Amino acid sequence: MEKIELWPQGAPGALGTQEEDRPHLLRFPAAGTAARGAVVVCPGGGYAMRAGHEADPIAAWYQERGFHAFVLHYRVAPYAYPSALEDAQQAIRLVRLHAQEWGVDPERIALLGFSAGGHVAASAGTLSNDGDPLSDDPIRRIGCRPDALLLCYPVISMRPDVTHGGSRRNLLGERPDPELEALLSADEQVGPDTPPTFLWHTAEDEGVSSRNSLRFAMALAEHGVSYDLHVYQRGRHGIGMAADDRRAGGWLELSRSWLEDLGWGGSSR
Repeated sequence: MEKIELWPQGAPGALGTQEEDRPHLLRFPAAGTAARGAVVVCPGGGYAMRAGHEADPIAAWYQERGFHAFVLHYRVAPYAYPSALEDAQQAIRLVRLHAQEWGVDPERIALLGFSAGGHVAASAGTLSNDGDPLSDDPIRRIGCRPDALLLCYPVISMRPDVTHGGSRRNLLGERPDPELEALLSADEQVGPDTPPTFLWHTAEDEGVSSRNSLRFAMALAEHGVSYDLHVYQRGRHGIGMAADDRRAGGWLELSRSWLEDLGWGGSSR
């Protein structure tokens, strides 16, 4: 495992120089030399923290099956919008910049997010750009659109009747600007260029309503974007790998086969 700082000269809007002010990637390289796809994991935590069980163990699972994997330590409260989104965009650019060195296919970089981390990923997928070709900084010339999204019981909407209250408050404050609330409702920003998306949720989720995943899937369908949606009947919020659930626990293998169908490679393990 290797730690890679996203902003070696200091993150935009940094409040200090401590660990939490220095967002970074943890790199879990796959074995072998052939170029293959990468999965960048965004743990959940309501934009207040990053859940450990949705971080390294997830990256290690994909690594063991032949994918390059990364864990994104994006900024959380007291940081608010746009810090986490900027970190996700920078992570995509950084992996693309080092694609040849790290054996990554630069056109096969997926963002995988849980809960609020799912909101980070969905926002990065709907608010991407192609980079600035005139920038003096080589990394700023690189596009930050992920090539696929994997959203695990994600926060999608910032609308108060659908969202997770803590995530909304930590990201946007107590009284969000209506335009910002709409911008950060990822289902309202879906377009034809939104990446293909794998989603899973549980109908029993009381922390983040499954309506979030359903809204995103509906928006994808309306714009002709490929998606794979799974809503399991049972399961609490935040179950991560769901190793003790014989149904929801199948999401990892389903996501792997979905990525392989998109050309991500991996192994037959």
